[in-house]
Amino acid sequence: MTALMPQAPALTRASAVDFEFFRTRVQPIFLAKREGHARCVACHSAGTPMRLQPLSTGATMWSEEESRKNFEVVVQRAVTPGSMKSRLLIHPLAEEAGGDFFHNGGKHFNSQNDPEWQTLAAWVRGDKADAARR
Repeated sequence: MTALMPQAPALTRASAVDFEFFRTRVQPIFLAKREGHARCVACHSAGTPMRLQPLSTGATMWSEEESRKNFEVVVQRAVTPGSMKSRLLIHPLAEEAGGDFFHNGGKHFNSQNDPEWQTLAAWVRGDKADAARR
C-alpha cells in the first residue's frame, strides 16, 4: 500500500511564489488569445477545479481583489512551488514536450521553449516580479 504525501498548506505554498509576478506576468497568459484554442479564462472561470474569477463586463484585467483570489486558487489547485511537474505546467503542455495527457482545453504549448510556458515555469520556480524586470 502506497502512502499519500500530504500537500503543503496553501499559505506555505503561496509564500513560495510571488503574487506580483503572478498578477503582472502570469494572469495575462490566462487572457491571451491563441489560434485554435479558447482563452484559459473561458473554461477556467466556470466548471473546472482551478476556477478563476470571471472578468467583469467590459474589463480587460482582474481587480486587485480578484487577482488575489485567482492567485490563491492557482497556487492551491495547480502549483507545487519549485516543481516542474506542477499541473499548471504539464496539463497545457504537449506530451512530446514533457506534458501529460490530460487537459480538456487542449495543448496550448508545443514546447518548453514557448515564451508563455517559460513565464509560467519562472513563476513556479519562484522568480520575483522585481527580478523579472531586470
